[in-house]
Amino acid sequence: MTTDYKKPQCLNCPKDKTTSKCTGCLQDFCYNHLTYHRQELSRQLEHIELNRDVVNQKLHKQTNLVSNDKFIKQINQWEQDSIKIIQQTANECRQLLMDYRNQYYDKIEIHLKKFSEQIREIRQENNFDETDLNQFKEKFKQIQRQLQQPPNVSLKHDMTPLIYKISVVRSSGKIVSSKNINKNTKWKQNGLTVVGGNVGDKKLNQLYFPQGIYIDNDDLIYIADYENHRIVEWKSNMNISRTIAGGNGQGNRIDQINSPTDVIVDKSNDCLLICDAGNRRVVRWSRRINIHQETIINDIDCIGLTMDNKGDIYVSDCLKNEVRRWTQGDIDGTIVAGGNGKGDKLNQLSCPTYIFVDENYAVYVSDCNNNRVMKWIKDAKEGIIVAGGQGQGDSLTQLSLPQGVIVDHLGNVYVADSLNHRIMRWLKDSHEGSIVVGGNKEGEKANQFNCSVSLSLDRHGNLYVVDYNNHRVQKFDIDSS
Repeated sequence: MTTDYKKPQCLNCPKDKTTSKCTGCLQDFCYNHLTYHRQELSRQLEHIELNRDVVNQKLHKQTNLVSNDKFIKQINQWEQDSIKIIQQTANECRQLLMDYRNQYYDKIEIHLKKFSEQIREIRQENNFDETDLNQFKEKFKQIQRQLQQPPNVSLKHDMTPLIYKISVVRSSGKIVSSKNINKNTKWKQNGLTVVGGNVGDKKLNQLYFPQGIYIDNDDLIYIADYENHRIVEWKSNMNISRTIAGGNGQGNRIDQINSPTDVIVDKSNDCLLICDAGNRRVVRWSRRINIHQETIINDIDCIGLTMDNKGDIYVSDCLKNEVRRWTQGDIDGTIVAGGNGKGDKLNQLSCPTYIFVDENYAVYVSDCNNNRVMKWIKDAKEGIIVAGGQGQGDSLTQLSLPQGVIVDHLGNVYVADSLNHRIMRWLKDSHEGSIVVGGNKEGEKANQFNCSVSLSLDRHGNLYVVDYNNHRVQKFDIDSS
């Protein structure tokens, strides 16, 4: 039986012809239409190439016009505005500096005029003896010392940014910029021991019940090494330390301090200010070699101290339950917090320890025995509770013998909650805190403390905590994950 063979038909003509299959579309074409099909494919390719050339021209045009990009314009505007702010701030600072200096020298001139008037009067009366002359000599020496000593003025690098950084954000959301501390900032939970250890000792790389800590803009760390009766300076990036004050045994000689509890740096005078608690005084100690201390405040049971941007010194007195401010030349100082006896009223304190002063001269006080942190606005008659105040305890609304306190540029309060072995953060106007690091019971592990007594932040935002009973300082890096 014979079967007729049927040829494949061309896609474009229904006649039975010899055909070829296109390997792309898998359709059959006769020889004539296969040629047309290939020509059509070539035209489509030419069209794609033409579109490619158009896109390429647009790309080069966009690259050449980058200077007119709207984001470049915004960056240029930000640059101009920033320069204007810097120049304006610099002019204001120059004027303030001149005003402060004029006020300082005007005050000396007033004293000198009074001194001259006293001399004139006593000479006219011709009624003076050796006692009067000695008093005049002493007053004259005081005026000379004031004249020789420069005004107590320094430049403060504020935590509040003068210029807010702008950042370039990729599509992934990653910000190409340095981190700033905000209410959502977190720190790694395991700390790194930067100095000391769990065995108290007097070697330079060891501490013995450390208390106050201060970190300057050069990342130099200063620690009040309480039982070693010294102040230690630690260069964290070089792992080098030295005794910068004291270290000559417990005592009150010119080269000694006794149980220091806090320390800050006065850069304008290149010196340290130290709470020399065991000697009931505040001393000024030069950072230069072989220059010892001078007492600037006497008869005070000091725990914490700080300095504002005008150079005024604030010191807590744990037995008088008050905080006083001393301006240059003051003898008794001025009460700025407490001073109304021991108690838990809003105008009272009970063993104030560490303190902080913000740019508006509000004083933050760790009111230790009242288990709270108080904020006293400048010239206020009573304080405001900004952390704790709900009795002693370990809930998120409570503190247990708070010690060190610092405040960031947003008004958020950070507290060393000593007997809860943790660092707490109270957001501004919040009634409940959150645990920043620690809070894992008493211990010596990397995520534990044994009495967290004070704290500080470096210029990068890393957190340092003095771990009192573990005789160490722990560093907690910002968690960028």
